[in-house]
Amino acid sequence: MMRKTSIILLSAATGAALTLFVTQPRSVLLMGSSARAATSDTYRQLNLFGDVFERVRSDYVEKPDDGKLVESAISGMLAGLDPHSSYMDAKSFRDMQVQTRGEFGGLGIEVTMEDGLIKVVSPIDDTPASKAGIMANDIITNLDDEAVQGLTLNQAVEKMRGPVNTKIRLKIIRKGQDNPIEVTLMRDNIRVRSVRSRIEREDIAYIRITTFNEQTTEGLKREIGNLSNQIGDKLKGYIIDLRNNPGGLLEEAVTVSDAFLERGEIVSTRGRNAEETQRRAAHSGDLTKGKPIIVLVNGGSASASEIVAGALQDHKRATLVGTRSFGKGSVQTIIPLGSGNGALRLTTARYFTPSGKSIQAKGIVPDIEVLQDVPDELKSRTDTKGEASLRGHLKSEGDEKTGSQSYVPPDAKDDKALKTAADLLHGIKATATAPTGDKAAIDKPAAKAN
Repeated sequence: MMRKTSIILLSAATGAALTLFVTQPRSVLLMGSSARAATSDTYRQLNLFGDVFERVRSDYVEKPDDGKLVESAISGMLAGLDPHSSYMDAKSFRDMQVQTRGEFGGLGIEVTMEDGLIKVVSPIDDTPASKAGIMANDIITNLDDEAVQGLTLNQAVEKMRGPVNTKIRLKIIRKGQDNPIEVTLMRDNIRVRSVRSRIEREDIAYIRITTFNEQTTEGLKREIGNLSNQIGDKLKGYIIDLRNNPGGLLEEAVTVSDAFLERGEIVSTRGRNAEETQRRAAHSGDLTKGKPIIVLVNGGSASASEIVAGALQDHKRATLVGTRSFGKGSVQTIIPLGSGNGALRLTTARYFTPSGKSIQAKGIVPDIEVLQDVPDELKSRTDTKGEASLRGHLKSEGDEKTGSQSYVPPDAKDDKALKTAADLLHGIKATATAPTGDKAAIDKPAAKAN
């Protein structure tokens, strides 16, 4: 029989992707006495589950939902394995697929929750929202005829998303306007921008990667091309910002790393059995043409972010600046359970950097540590405890590390890590690992797009 699986790297926030087809041939086993005993014990445990299930169905104070009982049992079984294995019902599975595709039917606005209402963070360029004149800081009070008050952020986002070419009416409060604004939008195909860029100090290309979805490598290539054309021959190098990036797809982590490397291993994944080991290598063609690279990381850089940072650090292709990363060094496989039955997210392997290091529960240590100046009111909320603090996490090979700063100042002029990176590219602050030339090696609510 054949089972369709998807291997991904994720934090709590990401899902679905690189599709593999794994053939599992039927086989006849001749079992010894110890194997028979183990099988017998397993069946006794399954009988125990059946007995408990029937007792709950017959004797619980109210008639339970059988489907929910089974789902709860499955969720409990997976939650007992590690923090990243879980059961997703059909809706959660669909939501995960939309998130990792980075493409959906919607309006093209990034929103957050503020005082129980939906606040626009930013309209996405060339989408129904931007064309209709929706602006940052607009407050959305009604979706069609339903008040937003009382909805969660996820519920509001789900209502704004929908099939392409369907309409939705928004009621908006805008500062400076006496009366609410009503606007009707036609949903269109929206692509989430996981890569953004700008020019720093006139001669540095700054690229921020917020997640690793199916659009990330394409977006990275586009921004590298745009920036190199704009800056031209005076380009000093690249700053790749992976701070507070929770991860995403393994395949995207590999292709993003490959964009900066000419050769060598990028990552290896190792499962329970030796024959399951897989190695991913770079292909020739460094899109930055050997320019120096600084990678910014912090306690919120996890999973796929750590694969990229680890590969570039091990190959001495980049200098890492910031604070120690999260330390999520495991691979999850998404296993669909059939039509309407959701899927399993199951930890199936650990990943290792090119030098053979596992970052599980330890994280990646930057070449240059830079701590930010944190406002007093935020000091108790800006550190990430990391993978090692999660109950039931896979144990590390060696000493585990907890706690790392994850604060990023909202104003770039206050960003000490960014300033250090730019100084390094200008040769202002020399260190043993800092680039000196073209050949050198070197907490608001989360916004949602809809």
